[in-house]
Amino acid sequence: EVQLVESGGGLVQPGGALRLSCAASGFTFSSYWTHWVRQAPGKGLERVSTIRGDGATNYADSVKGRFTISRDNAKNTVYLQMNSLKSEDTALYYCATSDRPLLRLLVNWADFTFWGQGTQVTVSS
Repeated sequence: EVQLVESGGGLVQPGGALRLSCAASGFTFSSYWTHWVRQAPGKGLERVSTIRGDGATNYADSVKGRFTISRDNAKNTVYLQMNSLKSEDTALYYCATSDRPLLRLLVNWADFTFWGQGTQVTVSS
């Protein structure tokens, strides 16, 4: 059974940091493009960061220099280190995989093969 489980979300003050984790079972991350996407209340699904099978990474302009995506192949887990968080980063964050290149900012669920249940990130003082 394929499963993606995100964790690490929470409430943090502006300027703070969080590290999200996405553990996979039933498939291997390195065989797919893996993405962190987010959805804020009333807004569409936005791709935040991507890591390819070969480890190359990509970031949305809004998070470049603040967020870092990484992958531990031994643990079959993908991470998103989020630093210098802003109130506009508040959203439900999901990890998701695609079997083809995906670098658009605005995405939809049809773009993905697998996805998790999401973890809430709230940035507020």
